Amino acid sequence: MEKTYKRINYISIISAFCIGISIPILFGSSEIINQHSVQSEVPYCVTPPSIPQEISFDGEKIDLRRYDRRERIDRELMSFTYLHSTTMLLIKRANRYFPIVEPILKAYNIPDDLKYLMVIESNLNVAAYSPAGAAGLWQFMPTTGREFGLEVNENIDERYHIEKATEAACRYLKQSYAKYGDWITVAASYNAGQGRISTQLEKQLVNHAMDLWLVEETSRYMFRLLAIKEIFNSPKRYGFLLKNEHLYPPIPYEEVEISTSITDLRHYANQKGITYAQLKDANPWLRGHSLQNKTGKKYILKIPTHQGMNYDPQKTIAHNKQWVID
Repeated sequence: MEKTYKRINYISIISAFCIGISIPILFGSSEIINQHSVQSEVPYCVTPPSIPQEISFDGEKIDLRRYDRRERIDRELMSFTYLHSTTMLLIKRANRYFPIVEPILKAYNIPDDLKYLMVIESNLNVAAYSPAGAAGLWQFMPTTGREFGLEVNENIDERYHIEKATEAACRYLKQSYAKYGDWITVAASYNAGQGRISTQLEKQLVNHAMDLWLVEETSRYMFRLLAIKEIFNSPKRYGFLLKNEHLYPPIPYEEVEISTSITDLRHYANQKGITYAQLKDANPWLRGHSLQNKTGKKYILKIPTHQGMNYDPQKTIAHNKQWVID
């Protein structure tokens, strides 16, 4: 009997550590393990993450004590906490893309917290494409992308261009902020559209998007934004224990300016000592097998270096030290 109890307790410890309640174990507390491992009918246990009373978003304190806000943030924190592989992949990818995006947001005077819009829009998948036709990290629709300065056609689609799409997102966000004056409402409008949010604010006689009765997707969107920021700021608290070597480092590139057409990108890649797949991965905005450029427009192609493509994980540096364990 004693051996059986020890075995169940050991399995519970390992399972709890993996599932997301590792912090009490790390700090030497056996309260959760003792409470669940004996009473549970399965050899593992889970527990919901604690809910903060408030979360700061661009300096604004978002009060989460009211029942509806508390339960909405609870849902999103549980979702991100227990979607282990997805959330872990977000942190890994952020190490590559945040260093690119953050300086652009700063240059446009956009709050750094708005980078989490990109996280929940695309899961930091540069090639993301939605059933509705939104594309890239910032999930621009074709018309909106063109409206904010992106080239979008069958040959070139700059919605997939990290830097240019981020600049377009900044222009959209600045326009939206001039209209609403607070960034959470701006975030809601990014999801639902400015027209819908403006109409509902007027109809429902409120000033803040978090007080609106909206379709579930948009209601969840604002709380997903707050939840993912909370987890990114304290991943260990939510059971995500990564090391530097687990993160994806930025890939160094050589930049080549092109002002002519390239009739075959496969041959061009071969001439540069890389594969066609590697060229497309570095420049996902190239949508065809050629670069059509009848007007002589200047494009910058990224050519990944050999050293960059064969990076040593042990030398990876965490963009944010809070993401990794010592």
